[in-house]
Amino acid sequence: MPKVTYIEHNGTVHEIDVPVGRSVMQGAVENAVPGIDADCGGACACATCHVFVEPGWLERTGPRQEREEEMLGFAADTQPNSRLACQIKVTAELDGLVVRMPEGQH
Repeated sequence: MPKVTYIEHNGTVHEIDVPVGRSVMQGAVENAVPGIDADCGGACACATCHVFVEPGWLERTGPRQEREEEMLGFAADTQPNSRLACQIKVTAELDGLVVRMPEGQH
């Protein structure tokens, strides 16, 4: 099972095994990782699962789609490596993925 590392804004690290086919957001929510609120439940209708993908992983997570770009417009402190965790599907190739959470989601 692929491992995803979630790093809270304060530096706390959570290494979670996330089943293939689940989203990075689902992995966080199902394992009570603080910092990902996921208010819309993964429907790409908010920006409360905003994460920063470590640069070495950006290509493997795929490009942002139009709807994700729109929703990121509501997120604070977006960066070029900003993604919505609900839009990143876990695959075997993402084993070792590292994402960081912003200071807040609202």
